[in-house]
Amino acid sequence: MNRSFVVLLTAVAIDSIGIGLIFPILPGLVREVAGPADSSILFGVILAVYALMQFICSPVLGALSDRYGRRPVMLVSIAGAAIDYLVMAFSPWFAVLLIGRVISGVTSANIAVATAYIADITPEEQRASRFGRMSAAFGVGFIIGPVIGGLLGAWWLRSPFLAAALLNAVNFSLALFVLPESRKPSAGATFDWKALNPIAPLRWALGFRSLIPLLLLFFLLNVVGNVPGTIWVLYGQAKFGWNTLTVGLSLAVFGAFLVLSQAFLVGPLTKRLGETRTLFVGLVCDVLAYVFIAFAGQGWMAFALAPLFSLGGVGQPALQSLLSAQVDGDRQGALQGVLASLTSLSAIIGPLVGTSIYASTAGIWLGTVWIVGALLYLLVVPILLARLRRARAAAVATS
Repeated sequence: MNRSFVVLLTAVAIDSIGIGLIFPILPGLVREVAGPADSSILFGVILAVYALMQFICSPVLGALSDRYGRRPVMLVSIAGAAIDYLVMAFSPWFAVLLIGRVISGVTSANIAVATAYIADITPEEQRASRFGRMSAAFGVGFIIGPVIGGLLGAWWLRSPFLAAALLNAVNFSLALFVLPESRKPSAGATFDWKALNPIAPLRWALGFRSLIPLLLLFFLLNVVGNVPGTIWVLYGQAKFGWNTLTVGLSLAVFGAFLVLSQAFLVGPLTKRLGETRTLFVGLVCDVLAYVFIAFAGQGWMAFALAPLFSLGGVGQPALQSLLSAQVDGDRQGALQGVLASLTSLSAIIGPLVGTSIYASTAGIWLGTVWIVGALLYLLVVPILLARLRRARAAAVATS
């Protein structure tokens, strides 16, 4: 396996462990600094603020990585996350937590730049498999991170943030001293203030007719895909009476199955079925998982659904492969920045809508939000069917 790819996977895994550390206890921190009233709504707000800054800045950082190289942008991103974790570790005020999230959101380009890095060093026919392995490396964080975060959070609520900041220091050193640059800076590159226009990369991407339906599909899937990440902790605590350790264990079990599916299923599935059909398989699995969790009556049932949830993730690397094939190597950073921006936009809408539906329907039936999510997935079916028809027509034309 390519040495640079191994180092990059290690960096992604360390980054995700840091994220996983804080996930089980972030709602508790919001309750501590803001009080129990409306804490679920404020939890959605703090997620949305972070996503808003990602939406504005990710296309800019992706384009800058095309111009100046991947490593400088990655280093800035890691440093911003470390500052955010330190702010959350010590701040007693909700407003300051929001400022920390703003800083982290402004610099959060790790995944976009890592994806562009993989596109730089990988032949097109291997990209879906390698994107799957990157997702698997990210999933490692949801095996290790939540368990450690749950244990540390039971000792002191803020200790996972210090641990996450320390991990980011390790990641910074790895990116600085070990990870080679995958893309040389453009010859004679000088700073251009136009590069700070967040709309320009989006306008560029929408200029490709072949990209538009895939970008819409990517956006819709991410909006609905934000439901589990937004309400999992709230739902598990309210319906099953989970403590922080149990929440951490549930995320670890999910992460374990996600790693297995991303590492060992994405490549064979895309090779056998193609990217579009693999995406359809992921969609069906996600819909079924949402419906089953809505009606789950005991906590062990949520654990049992982890394999189905993880299978829902096989479509994302396939979709990334379809998207990356639409542009050349000179604009991979710009494309991945646009995708990160759309992910962030969906992460603004998804948490706010998800927590609002959850808060307004919890007194009626806790499972409502999951059923609404499953129904929203139906919006992407026409796009997928049109894509399948075009694929068949192309196959007939070339036969």
